[in-house]
Amino acid sequence: MTELPKTFDPAAIERHWYAHWEANGLFRPDRPGAEPWTIVNPPPNVTGSLHIGHALDNTLQDILTRHARLKGKDAMWVVGTDHAGIATQMVVERNLAKEGVKRTELGREAFIDKVWAWKAESGGQITRQLRRLGCSMDWSNERFTMDEGFSAAVIKVFVELHRRGLLYRDKRLVNWDAGLGTAISDLEVETREVQGKFWHLTYPLADGSGTISVATTRPETMLADMAVAVNPADDRYTTLIGAQVRLPITGRLIPIVADEHADPALGSGAVKITPGHDFNDFEVGRRAGIEARDMLNMLDAKARIVDCGGVPADLIGLDRFEARTRIVAMLEEAGVLERVEDRVIQTPYGDRSGVVIEPWLTDQWYVDAKTLAAPAIEAVRSGAIRLVPKTWEKTFFNWMENIQPWCVSRQLWWGHQIPAWFADDGRIFVAETEGEAQAEAGEGVVLTRDPDVLDTWFSSALWPFATLGWPENGDPTLGRRYPNDVLISGFDILFFWNARMMMQGIEFMGDVPFRTLYLHGLVRAADGAKMSKSKGNTVDPLGLIDKYGADALRFFMAAMESQGRDIKMDERRVEGYRNFATKLWNACRFAQGYGIGGSTSLEPPVATQAVNQWIIAECVATVQAVDLALAEYRFDAAANAIYQFVWSRFCDWYLELIKPVVNRAEGAVPAADERGRIDDETRAVAGWTLDQILVMLHPFMPFITEELWHGLAPRTHDLIVGQWPMPDARALNPEASREVDWLIRLVSEIRAARTELNVPPGARLPLHVRDAGEETTARLARQQPVLARLARVDLAEGEANGGAAQVVVDEATFVLPLEGVIDLDAERARLAKAIAATEKERDALGGRLSNASFVERAKPEAVEKARADHADKMAEAARLHAALGRLG
Repeated sequence: MTELPKTFDPAAIERHWYAHWEANGLFRPDRPGAEPWTIVNPPPNVTGSLHIGHALDNTLQDILTRHARLKGKDAMWVVGTDHAGIATQMVVERNLAKEGVKRTELGREAFIDKVWAWKAESGGQITRQLRRLGCSMDWSNERFTMDEGFSAAVIKVFVELHRRGLLYRDKRLVNWDAGLGTAISDLEVETREVQGKFWHLTYPLADGSGTISVATTRPETMLADMAVAVNPADDRYTTLIGAQVRLPITGRLIPIVADEHADPALGSGAVKITPGHDFNDFEVGRRAGIEARDMLNMLDAKARIVDCGGVPADLIGLDRFEARTRIVAMLEEAGVLERVEDRVIQTPYGDRSGVVIEPWLTDQWYVDAKTLAAPAIEAVRSGAIRLVPKTWEKTFFNWMENIQPWCVSRQLWWGHQIPAWFADDGRIFVAETEGEAQAEAGEGVVLTRDPDVLDTWFSSALWPFATLGWPENGDPTLGRRYPNDVLISGFDILFFWNARMMMQGIEFMGDVPFRTLYLHGLVRAADGAKMSKSKGNTVDPLGLIDKYGADALRFFMAAMESQGRDIKMDERRVEGYRNFATKLWNACRFAQGYGIGGSTSLEPPVATQAVNQWIIAECVATVQAVDLALAEYRFDAAANAIYQFVWSRFCDWYLELIKPVVNRAEGAVPAADERGRIDDETRAVAGWTLDQILVMLHPFMPFITEELWHGLAPRTHDLIVGQWPMPDARALNPEASREVDWLIRLVSEIRAARTELNVPPGARLPLHVRDAGEETTARLARQQPVLARLARVDLAEGEANGGAAQVVVDEATFVLPLEGVIDLDAERARLAKAIAATEKERDALGGRLSNASFVERAKPEAVEKARADHADKMAEAARLHAALGRLG
């Protein structure tokens, strides 16, 4: 046994043990005959750095992985990174710009070489940071979505989907980022509130009989209007359906169509329809019989005006916002601008470019998501995939049952280039190689490859099986590891990633990608606000690790992770869990001081003393609680169970209760020759219990537990590959547990009474007992030395005289004479005054909370604080009343 230092240094321990685990292959020990258990990490962007959401997500995954490994399973945590098309291309382009070089000047191949060079030099930051968090990932098989094997899987899936009629090229609206020059996903669009305007316009009827009013936040789009829609049930416009209006500026004639998209209660009830530049209008246009190929497009890829029919020459080539100003002036001059309202507009922006996103009509590649979604929906309905929390099922079904075609092409250079080749006559050939495409097209046909690349969500959707060797035949890993056991994910990518993995996995593997999908919430700022760089309220997890250690941050994440709820960041709690680690460290040092070391057996030692039988029972109950909580993905319950056992039952009570046993002279730390006073049973039980604590706590706090594991005894193996405790009900003695629980309640009540009534800590008090039954009397006789030591009371005969405090435990009343110890009248007066003040504050807070105006108008955090303060005052008043009641 190596003597533990007085204090522990988390940084030194973390560096040492992570390097040791990884160098010795302990994240993936050789267990060929063991039950396989598999989880894949949501691959972070190769450009990324660890943020607080990563810390939560990966902590939860590591807890499950370490738990499975300790259970003896062949646990594998697949790790890798995503090539992050847009993000990576932007990083490299910015670096080149510093050298005065543009991507287009280099050419595609040279630019991609630059990206690979950047990845080799700078792309490993996120994986180094995951190591600092303690993630026990299978680094020996680290994957990258652009590595050779994975890329082959991506290309194969694209080609197969096309052959099966599930992937096609079409003209539809996309989120177009004019700054980056590419389509982007919904997840890459952020909505901002912008002070804008609502322009009300009048369009003249073609026959000159009148006008119809419409309103828009984007007046420039009127250049591409193709209809005006009214609700078929709106009596005001029934006679106008089928009529035509003449567009101002362009002079084009467009029809008035009936569509329920128009809401009679909003504005004039008539809506201008621009199918080529609005997602809702696109659908209205299609219902009106306008094909996508016939929809007008008034912008080019850089969001500049083009001629879509009748556009004045002086507008062509203008930026959309410059054109807006000119068009508004032209409408006003023509007398068709009725009025302008100031409005706060919800405006879409590209999250990377910062440019306003434009719905834009363009040719792209699409996946038939509706067809692929059907078996995924059935998998969740049938229970083949379990969503946790179950409350997410409604949202999942609603989205999946209304799913739209999935745009999978991006106008970038970095990524999986689409395996499609165009012939001059417009034919398209999709194949895994250019040679196959040429063979299909025929000799002499000139082919040009599609320059676009695939959406990164397309490739990452293959993560659960392409990381395991698919499509190579005969890979034994794939058969043992697919489906994965569980996926841990933020709810915000349920549809972008989780659902698409279900679609692709079922389509290509014939089975679901994972049996359980656990969706956690967001980590928010302390006030509940969403974290963002613009608000300046983000928290750096690495800074917290530097300050408190990785174990403290991990335990905070687990303890705060409650199903269906977001986490409020609270650095004080992280500090508190660092203190928890310190308490465990000091408990182990205390144990060493009495010659208590690690155990050599999984089975609990034979115990005859009640206190030892009690702690064994408490340990068994804790193992069961942690196992059950983790099986149900209740991370907070699992963390709380082990926390309460370590802090309260073991440190605060068991070590205190055995002190008279290990050192009956009540000295502080015994000298070496005094250590023999500890009996073998207590030494063995204490050492065994400490071992069980270290194993149970290891998934949550891997670093300190590994250090203490080796500090308590010479070991034949590392804790990371140890064995999970096996709860054995045969070791339980209910009577012993009841007696020690009774003792703890009695000591706690006496201590509370002494504290509440300001009894001097050093005062020894006589303890009189009334109405005690035989069992209580016997317990008092056995536990008198412990009561004398922990409660500073001595059993006394007869009735107590004078003023006294009393506590009730079970059937017995325990009386503490206080005459001459405290001023009883002064104490009663003090308590009465404190009760009055507390109840006044309690009632004032209650009045505020019962005021509907306060609850409705105050900020949510102010209402929440008032409720918490009210609860505190209620509890304090009850405590003070109880203290006064003790005095009779």
